[in-house]
Parts: sequence; C-alpha cells; structure tokens
Amino acid sequence: MSELVTGEAVALELSPARLPSRALAVSLDLVVTVLVYIAVTMALIAATASLDDAARIAVSIAAFVLIPVGGPIAVETLSQGRSLGKLAFGLRVVRDDGGPIRFRHALVRGAIGVIEILMTFGVIACVASLVSARGRRLGDVFAGTLVVRERIPVGPTAFVPPPPPWLAGRFAELDLSAVPDGLWLAIRQYLTRMRQLDPQVGWTIAARLATDLAASTGAPAPRNVPPAAYLAAVVQERQARDARRAFGSGLGHPGGYGPGAGQPPLSPSAAPPGPSGAYAAPAPNAGPPTPLSDSLSAVPSAYAPSREAASAEEPTPQPSAAPEVPPTERPATGFAPPA
Repeated sequence: MSELVTGEAVALELSPARLPSRALAVSLDLVVTVLVYIAVTMALIAATASLDDAARIAVSIAAFVLIPVGGPIAVETLSQGRSLGKLAFGLRVVRDDGGPIRFRHALVRGAIGVIEILMTFGVIACVASLVSARGRRLGDVFAGTLVVRERIPVGPTAFVPPPPPWLAGRFAELDLSAVPDGLWLAIRQYLTRMRQLDPQVGWTIAARLATDLAASTGAPAPRNVPPAAYLAAVVQERQARDARRAFGSGLGHPGGYGPGAGQPPLSPSAAPPGPSGAYAAPAPNAGPPTPLSDSLSAVPSAYAPSREAASAEEPTPQPSAAPEVPPTERPATGFAPPA
C-alpha cells in the first residue's frame, strides 16, 4: 500500500497499479484507438477523394493528432482517470493527493505518452515503471499523478466477541464523547485477538485499556467485572448509539440492546462475582507471561504495557461477593447471571 496525504492532511492508503496490469490496460486502449483510427481514416479518404494531395495530408495529420493523441486525453479527462482499459482492469489515474485528475494532468500524461509509449513501443514506460517505487511512468512523474487499483480484495472482518448478557446495556449513562479514536482502535484490536494471548498477558493489557477508558469517560470501572468484559460492554454500547444515530432512535432498547437493556448502570457493589471463560481472570498458578511485543503487535504502543509492568502487575482473582453458581447452571458464555 502507498500512503498519500491530502490537502487536509488526511493519509490515504492506496494500492499502486503494477506493470502487468498497466500494460494490459494500455494494450486494450491501443487496440481500441487503432480500430477507431482506421475507421476514421477510411471515412476521411472516401470523403476527401476530390481534394488535392496537400489537403489530404493535412486531414491525415489532423486525424492522427485528434484520435491517437487527443482521444485518450479527452477520455481520461471526461472519465476522471478511467479509460476503457483501466476500467476493464480496475485501475484509475489519480493525483498525488488522491483526488481526481483534470485536463492539465491528462494533457501532460498524453503528450509524454506519445514519446514513451507510441514512439518507443513502450520501452521507456516499462523501464520507468520498474524503477519507480510506485510503478509510475514519466508521464505520471511530470503530471503529478498515480495509477491505482480500485478493486482490492477485502479480507475477513475481525469478530469482536459480545459482552456477557448481564452487562449488555448497563453502561448507557457513560459519556463516550471524550474517548479518543486511538483508544477505541486499541480496544477493538485487543478484543479481536484476546483469545490468542497468554491469559496473564491478556489480563494485563485489558486492565490497562480499562483504566484508560475509565479515565476518558470520567466514571470508574466496576470492581468485580473483568476488564475484558467491561471493554466489550462499552464497545457494544458505542455500537448501539451509532446504530440509533444512523437508523433512528427507535432501534434497539433505550439503554442499548440485549438482556440488560433499560437497566440502571452497573455499580461496583452490584457487580456479579468474577466469572470464568473468555473474560475471566487467569489461573493463579498460570505460567509466566510471554513478552507483550510478541503477543499483541497490533495494539498501539501507547496502550501496550512494558515488560516490567507485565511481569510485576500479575492480577489476582477478585473475591466472590455471592455464592458461586454450579458449573452445570452457567450460561453458554461462561458468565454467572447477576444475583
């Protein structure tokens, strides 16, 4: 991927088109251009049969300039960088800042393309594209443009596990407006990868993220709720609010969605005992944690704990405030329902 910066200082990740796809697109454009040029030339020969030689030569030169040279320029200008070949292979010409090209960009690309593509049979264009880090030919360099891929395969979407049923909708009163986007991204990355982490390392990272989230919201996190479950419940509450803003206030329950919707916010004293399962605390006799840099490379360094903190802050299970529910009566998520 190539990072481009727009005039508003927004970084765009675009995939530059490489030589094979560009060569195929140019070949298709040349075939169409030659066919149109032959058809127009034959029509002009028949129409100018009564003219003298000088007039016929002038008409032939005008047809060559207008069709093989002016035709691609006009097509790229009107289609904003999508010629027939580029449209067929999912390519597009854009400016260096990611915006659509204009007439001056297409004019420079077309004028230099006559030399590096038509007159040298594409040799100069191929060499320049191979040397360039982003696959640009000389016309792109002088015009300030870039050919990018528009059709990019989309990978599988990361799955964020839902919170326990007794936490759904319990954080409807939290003020999430001050939570930075970087923290939301770190929380989402942790929740999608927490099952791949060492239990103690995952608990340490979740505790750090929960502390940062509580500081941003201005409300303390519940004491007897595992940090990962707290993070998942707040993320679900944010998604519920986004859905209500996008589709109307009638979507979902008043306090979110799920079994706990409409209930008052969870207080530290009313929190259920620490459960077992995906959001549970690690076992007391678990082995030493693995290095954080090897376990969660995708979490930003601003929210990832250091090696000393990971080994020094070993969590201990919280004492139960209510009788433990027998394992046979626990729900499928592994969490005990609230008392």
